[in-house]
Amino acid sequence: MILSKKQMSEEDIKLNFITPALLNHGWKDKITMEQAVRFTDGKINIKGNLVARSPAKKADYILYINANNPIAIVEAKDNNHSVSFGMQQAKTYATMMKIPFAYSSNGDAFEEYDYLTGIERQIALDEFPTPEELYDRFKKESNGGLGLSKEEEAIIQQPYYSGQNTNTLRYYQRNAVNQTLDAIAKGQNRILLVMATGTGKTFTAFQIVYRLLKSGLKRKILYLADRNILVDQSIQQDFSPLAKTIHKVDFSKDDPTTISSYEVYFSLYQQLAGKSESDDDDRENGDETIAKFQALFSPEFFDLVIVDECHRGSAKKDSNWRRILEYFSGATQIGMTATPKETKYISNIDYFGEPVYTYSLNEGINDGFLAPFKVINITTDIGDGWRPYKGQLDMYGNEIEDRIYNNSDYDYNITIMDRIIQVASEITNYLKSTDRMAKTIVFCATEAHAECMRIALANLNQDMCQKNPDYVVRITGSDTYGKSKLDYFISLAEYPVIATTSKLLSTGADCKMTKLIVLDQMIGSMTELE
Repeated sequence: MILSKKQMSEEDIKLNFITPALLNHGWKDKITMEQAVRFTDGKINIKGNLVARSPAKKADYILYINANNPIAIVEAKDNNHSVSFGMQQAKTYATMMKIPFAYSSNGDAFEEYDYLTGIERQIALDEFPTPEELYDRFKKESNGGLGLSKEEEAIIQQPYYSGQNTNTLRYYQRNAVNQTLDAIAKGQNRILLVMATGTGKTFTAFQIVYRLLKSGLKRKILYLADRNILVDQSIQQDFSPLAKTIHKVDFSKDDPTTISSYEVYFSLYQQLAGKSESDDDDRENGDETIAKFQALFSPEFFDLVIVDECHRGSAKKDSNWRRILEYFSGATQIGMTATPKETKYISNIDYFGEPVYTYSLNEGINDGFLAPFKVINITTDIGDGWRPYKGQLDMYGNEIEDRIYNNSDYDYNITIMDRIIQVASEITNYLKSTDRMAKTIVFCATEAHAECMRIALANLNQDMCQKNPDYVVRITGSDTYGKSKLDYFISLAEYPVIATTSKLLSTGADCKMTKLIVLDQMIGSMTELE
């Protein structure tokens, strides 16, 4: 029996009309269809102890200039719908993925929306543009009709890095890379990328660096971070394909005569400023910092500087870290952050400009790439408005000053072990009621507070510590033993299970296995929280 168009399903329409129309116009090797183009994971929904995902977003067809750059999206509907019925869905997906042409079809014709001109029109089924025709339109219509520059075309044609051990870029990472490279190709020298924690900023940075190096637009690149763990993780993981051309700066060993033989240089701000990684930035030793730069690097040495977690020290106008950026002011500079810092005294946007691309925490959760979180507030007996009884001693045996205390005092100005034990008891009880092997980070006010918390948790979990003494470990900047356990904590290894820390794990360390985060410190801003 031969079905009429009105009797055909959407899949029948695709098979008999839309797919042939695309293949007949040269898209055979530049097309992916629905099964291959799920571009979100689907939101994770939690109801009680039940977890389920919403359906992932899938496009019927995505057409590509090359592996880097999708150029068109096509949404199909059955013939009981109009030609343009799928256009809103096509536009939604095209907007998310920064795709310039959107199409809808019911098998009779194609409805086309051109984002570059704002024109929507209907074209016959046999008039769908070829890859060459669509790319030619894209080249001519880009930049408000001025067309693509040679630099932009060179970037477009340069592929991403791909390898057996390398992840495929998610749509928003590809957007971030392409938007950044487009800005660089247009001559923009200060660029801000805003991507939520956990969405792969470092992997995105690697792909930016790889394509810039391979296209020849950049030759010497400096990657700045403010914690050794961030530098080492980046070198060993996301940037490992460039291992042979990477160098970690060390002023005590580096030779000016050989320093220029690399392409990508990693360094700590503090190292360049002659400090340890646990030091906060200040304005001391500024001249010494510049002198060290001058001994190894001229101001023109780097043509690209990437600033990891740029909401921290480099955002301050009068900081040594800002002086590093100003020393290399001729270089293109990319700031990466989850939360741009905007205060009276500190501004990322003032220095880097408006973000070229933003992918928020909410977007990551809705797309299913980030897990939703549940907030549990607890109140201790020793909290806001607490007053000691006469003669009460702190944990060090000193009499506590008789006054009213609040949460900004505890573990900063005063340490009371009873309060720490209460918090440790809440953590322990929660883990006992859920999963005692759930990786847990406890953020404390200071390193001393983190040690007190470790002791309290160890005493409340003696049975687990008997099985493995590393059930609870303090991991802080000054704790050599704790830092040696960091790789185990962030990996699939069972132990350590609970890490107490102050700032070391708040810097974007990759702790994918973490299930419980405890904040037992004052959080001054959303920037610090995220």
